[in-house]
Amino acid sequence: MLARELAEEAGLRLLELRAKGASTGQRSPDVLRKAGDRLSHEFLVAALAARRPGDLVLSEEAADNRERLLADRVWIVDPLDGTNEFGDVGRTDWAVHVALWERGPGLTAGAVALPAQRKVLSTAEPTAGPSSAVGAGPVRVVVSRSRAPQFVMSMGVEVVPLGSAGAKVAAVVLGEADAYIHAGGFYEWDTAAPVAVARAAGFHASRIDGSELLYNQADLLMPDILVCRPALAGMLTEAIREVTNAS
Repeated sequence: MLARELAEEAGLRLLELRAKGASTGQRSPDVLRKAGDRLSHEFLVAALAARRPGDLVLSEEAADNRERLLADRVWIVDPLDGTNEFGDVGRTDWAVHVALWERGPGLTAGAVALPAQRKVLSTAEPTAGPSSAVGAGPVRVVVSRSRAPQFVMSMGVEVVPLGSAGAKVAAVVLGEADAYIHAGGFYEWDTAAPVAVARAAGFHASRIDGSELLYNQADLLMPDILVCRPALAGMLTEAIREVTNAS
């Protein structure tokens, strides 16, 4: 699948860039982050132009082409999700996101590459489905390292901070966490590929109030997200409703 192929290749190029910066000691973290964003974006845009010349691309690193609103196929990419983590050579929670949105069905393909973890999750090769059982211990919820929703701290859950949204969703899909909750606002490219991957593997993905996640919208801002095992969706949306109404 093209999304998987491109996400993996972009990730390999980012690993090479990161290794060169670490070995020479000539790249500051900020310079490395900017170089990574640029390298991955330029590769993905050029590859998609060559392989899918009729499609439009929505990328975090490019101006928004509003013609996408009339297009039937739009690639939604985050060339380097978790730039802060990428600049820290000791961290592995950064990712490359590549997703395809099609008019009608919505997200139809997606891949999340976790290059520093040597993992690629994609809709072409979904992981094993989530367990239907709800464990006896506290629910493990991954949240933003820098912008964790304060209400999550009142839910009686075990909080696990991570970097990239792709890394957070991967932790849920791979069984390392039970849910991912974010309410600080972000953009379509932050979640399109992770949501496609999660849904293909049988996981729940919605707004925190349970409403639908929509992509290729005029307003690219996405207020919040909940990704979790289906068995937890009702319980978590109700818990979120209770704590947010009480605050």
